[in-house]
Amino acid sequence: MKEVAVGIIVQQGLVLACQRKADVAYPLKWEFPGGKIEDGESPRQALRRELHEELDIDATIGAEFHRQEWDYSANGASGAVRVFYLLVDSFRGQIFNRTFQQVRWVSAEELSRMDILEGNRETVNLLISHAEKHGL
Repeated sequence: MKEVAVGIIVQQGLVLACQRKADVAYPLKWEFPGGKIEDGESPRQALRRELHEELDIDATIGAEFHRQEWDYSANGASGAVRVFYLLVDSFRGQIFNRTFQQVRWVSAEELSRMDILEGNRETVNLLISHAEKHGL
């Protein structure tokens, strides 16, 4: 099973959403930034590396927000993945989009109405619930 680490980056009550490019799997779907955990990496190490590669930021990775397994093989893709959703406590640098069609700061509620990866829906719903309870 492939393992992936993704970051939930929140600033001023908004979460960073990233749109996949048109020429990759799941074209133009929205997702959280991050990527594959390489051999020998922890989820936090992988996310820190991925955020630097994708967004040119130096991130401080915080607590695990959620973990789930999702099977994309029904859509003809690469199969099952274990996803670690990690909170990003802070970051240094300006976000510079190196990978995505576009990046956008949105409310968790707005994200729930966007065309997001199906595997991310559960986490978005948890974010909405968290935002309502904690004033995210």
